[in-house]
Amino acid sequence: MEIQVLGPLSAEVNGGSIVPTAGKPRQILSLLALYPGRVMPVPTLMEELWGTEPPASALTTLQTYILQLRRRLGTAMGPGAPAGAKDILATRHGGYLLQIDRSCVDVHTYEELARQGQTAFVEGDDEVSAERFRTALDLWTGPPLVDVRLGPVLEIEVMRLQESRLVTVERRIDADLRLGRHAQLIAELTELTARHPHHEGLHSQVMVAMYRSGRQATALEVYRRLRLRLIDELGVEPSPQLQRMHQAMLAVDPQLELLAGPRHGSTFDLFAA
Repeated sequence: MEIQVLGPLSAEVNGGSIVPTAGKPRQILSLLALYPGRVMPVPTLMEELWGTEPPASALTTLQTYILQLRRRLGTAMGPGAPAGAKDILATRHGGYLLQIDRSCVDVHTYEELARQGQTAFVEGDDEVSAERFRTALDLWTGPPLVDVRLGPVLEIEVMRLQESRLVTVERRIDADLRLGRHAQLIAELTELTARHPHHEGLHSQVMVAMYRSGRQATALEVYRRLRLRLIDELGVEPSPQLQRMHQAMLAVDPQLELLAGPRHGSTFDLFAA
């Protein structure tokens, strides 16, 4: 079985799709896929489908949805499969679980690659770090579960994944900056800061990329615009960390150079308190 949640929902067995067309069974499949091998309690599934006010028939309806998913699974597996649909989409006390290996679901492959990238980053192996992060990000084909209706449980999961992706992007850019790829990063960072206009980490990265590319004035202008935006829209000044980076650029501080500072963090980390 191969399941993809980092984009449109996809689930295939022997090359055949088992993704239902109805909305609520798609939600169930998505939630079970996020936690393979783990029992998803019936109350959690019901909360995802109906929120805090499930109908009187909720349990019976949920069982019907599970049966529909098993039928699709059984059809795709074929009569000669060593395990039946009930063994794969199994009933356990208090809930249901998808009996598949975590590697069958793209999100768990992504998380393992991101973990490897972070380990290499901390150890100072920037080539491996950037490669692992990039491979992890390549698994994404769009916003997570973009074609699935999100109930309260899946909505939290999707928010978590989106935040994880942004952190992974940041760490990959940190690794690329440590490898001297500042000029190649400017276009990407310009787009990212436009999409995340209050994100200080991304703004610090584009400032460093521009500064190291001989564009000190442009880097300082990025700071000026961010500061005005934070004051006008949120009523706050930039963080002391970003202010110190700004002062370092004005002073042409050697810490801003390519290999300055410890190898376990980003250039932005050098200006933490």
